[in-house]
Amino acid sequence: MTIWIGILLGSVAVYSWKIFGYLVPHTVLDNPRVGKIANLITVALLSALTGVQMLTSGGAISFDARVPAIAVAAVMLAFRAPFIVMVAVAAAVAALLRYFF
Repeated sequence: MTIWIGILLGSVAVYSWKIFGYLVPHTVLDNPRVGKIANLITVALLSALTGVQMLTSGGAISFDARVPAIAVAAVMLAFRAPFIVMVAVAAAVAALLRYFF
């Protein structure tokens, strides 16, 4: 199996789940518990992706300039800084740490 067959199969699988979502009755989707669970799953998956991308390198756990950059971004988020400012400051922190260390 080539990489393109894998990509096509993955695309079909994801698209089929999207179509499946349209088949769910509105009575299920209007339930507040379902909406809350959907929001929590989204946050959990995004957090897991961020953790995996931030803390691993080559299959091993590593701490580098990304960890303090995310910490700075989290502090700025707590102080309600604008998103573009948060990204710029976190990138600057990571760049400075990589430059000096």
